Order: sequence, then C-alpha cells, then structure tokens
Amino acid sequence: MSKVKQEYSNHRHLVPSFHFLTLGALVVLLIGSVVYLFVASPWLLALLIIVMTLAITSIGLHARSFAIRAQDRAIRAEENLRYFILTGQRLNQSLSLPQIIALRFASDEEFVALTARALEQNMKPDEIKRAVKNWRPDYHRV
Repeated sequence: MSKVKQEYSNHRHLVPSFHFLTLGALVVLLIGSVVYLFVASPWLLALLIIVMTLAITSIGLHARSFAIRAQDRAIRAEENLRYFILTGQRLNQSLSLPQIIALRFASDEEFVALTARALEQNMKPDEIKRAVKNWRPDYHRV
C-alpha cells in the first residue's frame, strides 16, 4: 500500500483489475449478447462464455478481497479501542496491520504485554499468534 499524502484530488481509490477489467468485461458481455441476439454466431457465443467466466471469477475474487480489507479495518479499530480501554492510551502506530490482526487473538490479560513485546522484538504475525497463551477465538472472520 502506498503512503502518498492523501487529499481531495487523490482520495478516490480505483482498483484497475476490478473497475476497468471486470466492469469492461461486463460491458463487452452486454454488447456481445445483444449482437448475438441478432447474429447468433457460434464463435461469438464461445467468446461470450469465456468473457463471462473471466468476469464472474474476477467478481468473486474481488468480493472476497474487498470484504477482507473492510474486516481488517474493523479489526484495527476494535483492537485500538480494546488497547485504549485496557491502558488509557492509543495503540502504538508503528505496529503493522498484520501484527494488530494477530494480536486480536490474545486475551485481555496478555494483550498489553504481548503488544509491547511485538513492538520491541518486531514479531511477525505468526510469532505473535504462537506466543498467545490464552487464545481469544475469532469466529466472525470472513
């Protein structure tokens, strides 16, 4: 993810593979289907089926990706709030999102200490998860 200073002129986020490729494929499908309605060519039908398959696959992959990204933002907010409730301070901003996501499994009793350890030792997410003694399950993950 780029760290370009965000302002009004650049705040919109386009996902080229979705906004151009997938939506473009859907427009091609619509136009091709209308043409096929009048022409009924077997090669055009085969091409439309290929484009449709690619578009549906892309929609499925992007739907999953977008849902996970939204969920990761929610986890970051939840863990920031939990840390604030437990310490009265904000969560250290130098923790990476994957580290924060891994820390969500720590019980309240070990969360603050494990957060400090993750910062000091620059622990990887898998190391953080392995260090959790009292696992706090997350049954709502997408």
